[in-house]
Amino acid sequence: MEELHKPVLLSEVLEVLQPRRGESYLDLTAGYAGHASKILDVTQNYKAAALVDRDANAIKVLEGKYLSSPVRIVQSDFYNAVLQEIECGNAFDMILMDFGVSSPQLDNAERGFSFAKDGPLDMRMDQSQELSAARVVNKWSERDLIEILEKYGEEKPGFAKLIARTIVHGRPWSSTKELGEALAKYGRGGRVHPATRTFQAIRIAVNDELGEIERTLPLIPKILNPGGRVAMITFHSLEDRLVKEYLKEATSHGEESELEVLTKKPIVAENLELVINPRARSAKLRAAKKL
Repeated sequence: MEELHKPVLLSEVLEVLQPRRGESYLDLTAGYAGHASKILDVTQNYKAAALVDRDANAIKVLEGKYLSSPVRIVQSDFYNAVLQEIECGNAFDMILMDFGVSSPQLDNAERGFSFAKDGPLDMRMDQSQELSAARVVNKWSERDLIEILEKYGEEKPGFAKLIARTIVHGRPWSSTKELGEALAKYGRGGRVHPATRTFQAIRIAVNDELGEIERTLPLIPKILNPGGRVAMITFHSLEDRLVKEYLKEATSHGEESELEVLTKKPIVAENLELVINPRARSAKLRAAKKL
């Protein structure tokens, strides 16, 4: 499946998780099994493995890859998947959470994640949900748009207001290219396209990405075995801040702490990986162990 998606920080994930034969594994953002396949090659414990993703396309690929295997394939967002594991009394030796958008999602114009490819304003990771990017840009108030641009796009208030007003006055919007080109005129001379933060903000809002992370992180110790390891890969500062703050809180209770941090600093991609997979440039890996 690596032809579809190159897993970021693969060797680093293997190093912090230290998979061993017979161990159990939960991948809460399995995608196309880039990380999972390598970990399962080591554990060989397919019966005690669960691969979760909310993208129907990823689930189809996973089901095909593990058609004759006892690996559990679960279509769900990772918060509800964790709740289900808790309800069933399950716990694992290793858990991986790889946040962000996968390469197949970005590269498929029909998914509407990128202004670089002309497609519908979609951006839904779970295509069965009602809220889409089209609804956000065509129906949400200027005030709500300013709020997500500041909060999720980290735009300054004045620029967020300018972008929001442009979106509202240009309605209706029908395609990613149309919206991207309309925002291109606000370029400020940098390498980053002026629509980049806007598209990030809309995507995060559509998929409730940060809310899902906030709800899920405190539950992770409940589904980790003693000595179990969790690895989390983030792709922008908002995600990384949530993970960093959670780990700081979870390890601040002395002998009563549930977790021990395994990465004093976030691990980032080496130059060789960046050449092969430029999308790894913003990835940060943090890991912890249950005490």
